[in-house]
Amino acid sequence: MNQSTPLLSLQPGATGSIYAIHDMNPILRRRLYDLGVHEGSVVSMKQRGPFGGPVTLECNGQLLGIRVKEARGIEVSVC
Repeated sequence: MNQSTPLLSLQPGATGSIYAIHDMNPILRRRLYDLGVHEGSVVSMKQRGPFGGPVTLECNGQLLGIRVKEARGIEVSVC
């Protein structure tokens, strides 16, 4: 069994499977779910914004950016 780690610990180019999503606004959580970002989804860290800016992820072939605040609540299992 893989150990979970925070999404922000992934280096650009690394891939992980979402293990859990914690402490997120329900509306934002629903929006991410509609985009295919939920427990069990495979995400790839593409880049981190400068000066603590948003992170860019790839999930299901689409790129999306989320704030660091929301990214802190996502745990992944490293693939």
